[in-house]
Amino acid sequence: MKLNQLLSKYNLGERDFQNICLREIDLIGVNLPNINLEAADIRQSRLGKSNLNGAIFKKADLSESIIWGTSLKNSNLSRAILRDTDLSGAELINTNLTNAYLSKASLCGANLAKANLSYAILYEVDLRPLSNRRTNLGQANLSHTDLSYAKLSSALLFRADLSGAKLCRAELNQDPYKFPFLTDLTEANLQGADLSYADLSNAILVNANLKNADLTGTNLKGTNLQGTIMPNGSIYNLSI
Repeated sequence: MKLNQLLSKYNLGERDFQNICLREIDLIGVNLPNINLEAADIRQSRLGKSNLNGAIFKKADLSESIIWGTSLKNSNLSRAILRDTDLSGAELINTNLTNAYLSKASLCGANLAKANLSYAILYEVDLRPLSNRRTNLGQANLSHTDLSYAKLSSALLFRADLSGAKLCRAELNQDPYKFPFLTDLTEANLQGADLSYADLSNAILVNANLKNADLTGTNLKGTNLQGTIMPNGSIYNLSI
């Protein structure tokens, strides 16, 4: 199907466009809420600054696409392939990204508040801030995700669920010369997470849960652990 055919059918009320091939398309600034592109081939396309709220991209291939600044609130991207995809500044609030493949994707400054990323692959994903806008993962479900080598410096992870997540050698530190925010893991659930050799220097983990977490070689220099449940089950209290 050609792009002009899709737009024409959408404007006539059709929403179901499953399994279609739309490789290398240019859809910048379009308004296509609730469109169904399940299992579609949308590789190497440009979808920036668009309204795709409530869209279905389940099992779709969006590898190497540019989706910066696009609104995907309440959308379904479960099992989608987003390898090397640019989602910088995207609105992904309440988005379903379960089992999605996001290896080497850019989510800098994206809003992923309350998004579900359980069992997603986020190997080497970039979640650092965009100028003065930090990446928001507050209350997101990141349980059992692979965040190995991920760049999470200055990210907001307040009450995020990272239980069983793999964060081996992940960057959760704060560089005051680069980023204005501290990485915030206040009340985050990191129970059973693999944080081996991760950099958590200067991060905030107040009242977080690190029970049974692997902290082998983890950099905790300057980390705020007040009230945190430590791997052995004890509660960290600096005043004692």
